[in-house]
Amino acid sequence: MTVSERRTRLLRMAAGAAFLALAVVLVLIVISSSSGGDGGDTKLEGVSAVDKLLAGAPQHEMTLGNPKAQVELIEFGDLQCPVCAAYSEEILPTIIETQVKKGEAKIDFRNFTIIGSESITAGAAALAAGKQGRGWSFVDLFYRNQGGENSGYVDDAFLEAIAKGAGVKDLAKWNSERANLTAEVEATTQEAQNLGFGGTPSFAVKGPKTNGVKLLGTPQSAGELESAIAAAG
Repeated sequence: MTVSERRTRLLRMAAGAAFLALAVVLVLIVISSSSGGDGGDTKLEGVSAVDKLLAGAPQHEMTLGNPKAQVELIEFGDLQCPVCAAYSEEILPTIIETQVKKGEAKIDFRNFTIIGSESITAGAAALAAGKQGRGWSFVDLFYRNQGGENSGYVDDAFLEAIAKGAGVKDLAKWNSERANLTAEVEATTQEAQNLGFGGTPSFAVKGPKTNGVKLLGTPQSAGELESAIAAAG
């Protein structure tokens, strides 16, 4: 093995170790922030916090921000993923408060269901909320009330509580539509796999300077996402 090859291997090992450390920290943040409630039940936490965070940012389907924004940040996430939940509370708010609310970028959430069948059910419910302009509210509120992975908490009562808390007005329509959106959840999951993503959350960015979609993987800070958005525009 040459000196150059050894250096490349060491850099890759260091990057992998840094990402693992970040993932551990983010999961600990989720555990700590949820310690005041049980999670996965209909007694919701974080409704006012989500309303405050998203206030002033338009929602259309699963896109947050001005639909005419030149730069699009794409998040592939699983609603059961604790690291995704940590990103929604600790990293993405910086992007939302600055570049999204200033009209510099929009964020598109796409389901990447890798944890289990409950993720598909949850993802379809989020898409149905998006049909009424409450998709991001649903996603963020779901994250703040996650239960244990594949523990059976993603039932009709829980999903309806999230929909109500997210501000979905026509619950009958939401209930009817979510039953028919599984194929869309599966399509974006396949899209993420086709792009080469293997975990959640995974990000990509598209803008005037990216020459198509630029894959970002799982950035380790809000600053990295901010820089990627700025470079794309």
